[in-house]
Amino acid sequence: MRKGSLWRLWANLATTGNGLCGVGSIAYTLLGNKLFGLFLILAGMGFDGLDGLLSRRSALPGGAAGRIADSISDGITFCLAPAAAVALDNYPLGLWDPWRGVALGVGIALAAVGLLRLTLYTTRGWKRGYFLGASTPQNALVLLVLVPLFQYPGFVMMSPPSLLLGVAIFVPVMVLPVPYPKVRRGSPLRGFTAVLSGLVALEIILANLRPVPGSALYLAAYALTVTSLLLLVGLYVGGPFALGQARSASPRGGNPHA
Repeated sequence: MRKGSLWRLWANLATTGNGLCGVGSIAYTLLGNKLFGLFLILAGMGFDGLDGLLSRRSALPGGAAGRIADSISDGITFCLAPAAAVALDNYPLGLWDPWRGVALGVGIALAAVGLLRLTLYTTRGWKRGYFLGASTPQNALVLLVLVPLFQYPGFVMMSPPSLLLGVAIFVPVMVLPVPYPKVRRGSPLRGFTAVLSGLVALEIILANLRPVPGSALYLAAYALTVTSLLLLVGLYVGGPFALGQARSASPRGGNPHA
């Protein structure tokens, strides 16, 4: 087996790992463990990034099959799994009962817009050296930050309308004609997104530990989540201004990270 083919094989396994994380996330949400489901979405992001890294090490050119496989995995992990987390997990029941219909509508919109974004990217958008609209992993980060703030464990308050409104605000950005740079080697956002991803990972891990309110662990998780939210908003607002030379960059590798 040629070295390029071996790198491509490992990239394909990473793509599969991404998709399996999404399937697991949906399963855990259905079983009532939404926080661990969010952790699996985060793990899917890790596989998605690894897929791109391995693809770029391969000397073989990316093909349509690889792009489609990437988009299918991304659709499961960054569209369907977040949609399930929004629409299907309604705890605490007393607070969520009046909002069940809205939650279902927001979840359907999230999945539909995300899948549309991936379809557009896979068919023609991949040719650009930049994204039009926020990527689906970036949009999934919104849910990973808002759930700890407004649902589990509710660092700010238990507030279904705040969670649903926050998710709904960012959904259309996936298909708006706003350019965002691809986060690759040399990108001005590479370090920024690495810090943001690390903070989100820490706050999701701490939230899964279900810290006692008022404890040092709880306060640390709260601080991490608020900081992550501020950085995420900064990414949405400042991303287009950091585009730089990404507009003219040619895509490399098979992973769209869409």
